[in-house]
Amino acid sequence: MTMIRCVSPVDGSVYAERLALSLDEAKAVVARARKAQKAWAKRPLDERIALVLKGVARLNEMGQEVVTELAWQMGRPIKYGGEFKGFNERSNYMASIAQEALAPLVIEDSAAFKRFIAREPHGVVFVIAPWNYPYMTAINSVAPALIAGNAVVLKHASQTLLTGERLARAFHEAGVPEEVFANVFLDHETSSRLIAEKQFDFINFTGSVAGGQAIERAAAGTFTGIGLELGGKDPGYVMEDADLDKAVDTLMDGATFNSGQCCCGIERIYVHESLYDAFVEKSVAWVSNYRLGNPLDPETSLGPMAHKRFAQVVREQIAEATAKGARALVDPKLFPQDDGGAYLAPQVLVDVDHSMTIMREETFGPAVGVMKVRDDAEAVALMNDSKYGLTVSLWTGDAERAARLGAELETGTVFMNRADYLDPALCWTGVKETGRGGSLSVIGFHNLTRPKSYHLKRAG
Repeated sequence: MTMIRCVSPVDGSVYAERLALSLDEAKAVVARARKAQKAWAKRPLDERIALVLKGVARLNEMGQEVVTELAWQMGRPIKYGGEFKGFNERSNYMASIAQEALAPLVIEDSAAFKRFIAREPHGVVFVIAPWNYPYMTAINSVAPALIAGNAVVLKHASQTLLTGERLARAFHEAGVPEEVFANVFLDHETSSRLIAEKQFDFINFTGSVAGGQAIERAAAGTFTGIGLELGGKDPGYVMEDADLDKAVDTLMDGATFNSGQCCCGIERIYVHESLYDAFVEKSVAWVSNYRLGNPLDPETSLGPMAHKRFAQVVREQIAEATAKGARALVDPKLFPQDDGGAYLAPQVLVDVDHSMTIMREETFGPAVGVMKVRDDAEAVALMNDSKYGLTVSLWTGDAERAARLGAELETGTVFMNRADYLDPALCWTGVKETGRGGSLSVIGFHNLTRPKSYHLKRAG
């Protein structure tokens, strides 16, 4: 039997552990979910919405426990609280549009015919959630899936294994049947077996490219629907007419908040040559103000990365870049807490180019490269020079220009004058190796249901 362990980045101790289910035990959970789903789908939509919102409210009541657990599990400072703002915003929005999004599309309702397209739940949805924003990423699928009438089986990352348990507890205490929303602890082999044996009707996975490939391989030939949100290397582009201070503030926050461990965090920045020097100077000063330390200390503004091996990847990228001629501008003496393990100082690099890993591969840490560009054409070419495409952050006072550039960019979301945000009214989606499908918005409901056509010829 496999033990799933969370090793805390705070002190390297085992913070929590749970025994993984065997294949037969996991199949039994899915079977109960499948049986319960039929009755859940028959409950009035208003009732399902109310129960999901009660589950969301119940989690909010667990606020302090959630915040402390997150600090221990993945290192986010208690200073920032939990993920309640985004968690609530996404849940409430999806609940607010559910009636309209799930309503039948009526083509004809005449004396001769009634023709319409209904939306039906898939059945059992398997949600595999990541550790970096463990509540917000999970709720993106859990809330709309349940509202749409699906049963949900949630498998959370080992790094945040208590999150799934707490989510399920909150929803069960709110009245969602235990069989309808099941949290499970699984090893990779058992997860793959369940997928290969077509235990699920839809799968939503958020995680690495390698993880997404493993899911697709396991599902090959089963025709199971899959939504994938994978890696990212999101760029920012600061144009000559940008508000420099706001650009620095937002882009540096986007590059370093949560120790840079954000799906849509800023990982590379291109700045028009007229603003480049000032942008770099202000960015280094901004980043240098962080206080690295124990996330349980209310004064800490930058906690450890979730695991020392994640921090090692960032250190290797910085070392490779500097060996190739890049300059790291943030003084390491400002961050004596950097222990060579999970606690990692933030960094801004210049004299970078796309031959360097830090400008090509996902960094997922508090380090960012900044390049000078001459014009829009050069910036667009560099932004598109990536195997990923989740978001792009454009900085200009000209919305038409931003929209024009956006049309040329290979990405899922185009931002102007903001970054590192998920708007639940818009589809969250990516291109290239960032994945496929889309969550949230009306489209998120459509992906968590299947169309069913009715062609009813009336008598006469």
